[in-house]
Amino acid sequence: MQLHNATVFITGANRGIGLAFAREALARGARKVYAGARNPASVTLPGVEPIALDVTRPEQVAAAARHASDVTLVINNAGIASLGGFMVDGSIESARAHMETNYFGVLRVSQAFAPVLAAHGGGALLNVLSVASWINAPLLAVYGSSKSAAWALTNGLRNDLRAQGTQVLGLHMGFVDTDLTRGLEMPKSTPEAIVGRAFDALEAGAEEVLADEFTRQVKLGLSIEPGVYLRDPRA
Repeated sequence: MQLHNATVFITGANRGIGLAFAREALARGARKVYAGARNPASVTLPGVEPIALDVTRPEQVAAAARHASDVTLVINNAGIASLGGFMVDGSIESARAHMETNYFGVLRVSQAFAPVLAAHGGGALLNVLSVASWINAPLLAVYGSSKSAAWALTNGLRNDLRAQGTQVLGLHMGFVDTDLTRGLEMPKSTPEAIVGRAFDALEAGAEEVLADEFTRQVKLGLSIEPGVYLRDPRA
């Protein structure tokens, strides 16, 4: 899938990785970029069309798909990330909130836009995942479980949409320097670096992209004995 002349729809496009996706899509010659955000007034990037979109609200997702009926690339970027493990007060409520946005939000948007992509030759779907799809640590345990579910969803969507010619790309990465990771002291990639690697992979026809070295090492470690996901992250 080439970005030149593409029509792109990005969820959560007002800041962080979503904003970087919008900027880079324009730089690579996208014909049009729709920028979905809960508050469309928060979208200030020149050259994009703001769309009111809360991915947890089915009626807004359906309205966005009706309005943006010319889309050839959908980027499922909207997500939430709260700190905390499973054995603390409020973890069930936190899990529901994470799943509603990070899993069901991706599913809603994908279902709504699949016919739009099919009508334009198949196009592409890019899902923003995480290295937390594969490893889980107490700091982001609940968040990680939602990203594991989103990874499984992405693999299922790839199979479901093959017949209509839709490329489905899963983007995995470690920590990125955005509002979501503010206050966490650890190595971080820039949003621009992650987005550049994601779009390079998309244009090369890939189905998965590991956008930093840490993520590549974790993926390799899934098949060793014991797998990296079995280790105590505090050790």
